[in-house]
Amino acid sequence: MTKYRFEDIAYNSTEKKKPVEEDKYTYIGLEHLDPQCFEVTRYGSEVAPIGEKLVMKKGDVLFGKRRAYQKKVAIAPFDGIFSAHGMVLRPKEKVIDPKFFPMFIASDYFLNSAIKISVGSLSPTINWSALKELEFELPDLNKQRELAELLWAAEKTKQTYKRLIDNSHKLIQAEFIDIFKCIPTCKLCELTSIKMGQSPDSKTYNKDEKGLPFYQGKTGFGNKYIQAPVLWCSAPTRIAEGGDVLLSVRAPVGDVNISTEKCCIGRGLAAIHPIENISDTLFLFYALSALKSEIENSGVGSTFKAITKEQVHSILIPKANINLQHKFVEFATMQEKTLEALNKTKSYIEITAKSLINQNLTKEVSHV
Repeated sequence: MTKYRFEDIAYNSTEKKKPVEEDKYTYIGLEHLDPQCFEVTRYGSEVAPIGEKLVMKKGDVLFGKRRAYQKKVAIAPFDGIFSAHGMVLRPKEKVIDPKFFPMFIASDYFLNSAIKISVGSLSPTINWSALKELEFELPDLNKQRELAELLWAAEKTKQTYKRLIDNSHKLIQAEFIDIFKCIPTCKLCELTSIKMGQSPDSKTYNKDEKGLPFYQGKTGFGNKYIQAPVLWCSAPTRIAEGGDVLLSVRAPVGDVNISTEKCCIGRGLAAIHPIENISDTLFLFYALSALKSEIENSGVGSTFKAITKEQVHSILIPKANINLQHKFVEFATMQEKTLEALNKTKSYIEITAKSLINQNLTKEVSHV
């Protein structure tokens, strides 16, 4: 193992351009990146983004330097422009293998060290001047190539399971459409009570578990239920109850999850609370999941899409009686047993890959 400063491992490409109209098709913002996912599946803007953006080339590693705790690392799928709140990184191939490089940037070893040097409270950001000074130990190039081959094989298998999971979700959505296609619709607010999120004072954010778990947007979303919190709020302003359906109302718009406990929600979320004997949590979850594309397309905004309180209240869903809702939920629950098995296998692959890279990288990082 040899120790290197980060500036000797990676190039930080700072080439920028002021976007023109055609750049709106190849723009990638931080809102388009999913945590711990190399693949970029969303991109573009309705109009040319405002302000200078970073120039990216296909194959570059895109790293979200703003709110780095979200762990957004992706590989550019084409030439284009990237958010100025990120970094465009390229490997120095005399030190690090190009195929190993994205795995290194996405590793806990690198990300946890980078997060520690973030500055700012509301939107902590990593500065290149501090990042370039960090020192990391790397195995020799032959070992890196060996690790890269194993890690990318695991990534390919993980993506296969992800597609199977996506197809299972689509089957549930197709059944939903088939069962409720003849049922009249009504506004979401007629079957539920709705609470729009509001961001509390950032001074009340903490990681000491003081107050309620805090979710600003969809970053903490799991496959169905919200993930364990990483941030708390000691003075919550808007509170969701356990069992509420959380709807992402700001970039990206339309994703849903179910809260597992009382929590504070920021302005990126709305809490949809079922009314007893009128609506069911799981029915609402699947109904909104089936309507995701429609909800997403209703979003407005040039750079960051969002939907308003009025739009959330006016979402049209089937006005099904509670018995029919329960009938569909029974079908969906059966399908979810298959989903659970697929997710367990996918999680095992992720854990195995993470363990492999962690075992081959030193945990301690030096500050020059």
